[in-house]
Amino acid sequence: MDEVIKIVGIGLVALILIIIIKQYRPEFAIYISIISGIIIFFYAIDKLTNIIDLLKQICNQSGVNNKYLGILIKMTGIAFLAEFAISICKDAGESSLANKVELGSKAIVISMSIPIIHNLLEIILNLMPN
Repeated sequence: MDEVIKIVGIGLVALILIIIIKQYRPEFAIYISIISGIIIFFYAIDKLTNIIDLLKQICNQSGVNNKYLGILIKMTGIAFLAEFAISICKDAGESSLANKVELGSKAIVISMSIPIIHNLLEIILNLMPN
């Protein structure tokens, strides 16, 4: 609960600063948005590492290949970073660029999922009678 209060507090302080600065120097508002986003990301990263450690432990206990867990973690990281970049692009008024970042990140995530899909199809084919 304490982390959420910190994150919300940082967000609200950043919002107030952006509103005030936009009146005098609108070009600096995007910098405040980026810096506050990075600070919030670092607060959240601690929780993400705990989740990743738990997932690794579950994979080791269940016998699932760690390679696939690594791929899923990377895909999730790409999704988070892409969403952050998309939001910044939209904040800066660059919706077209945001759409291109979104498309590119989706293509990367899909290409990274190919080994998992391939393994899943192999399992399905092995279960089917000849």
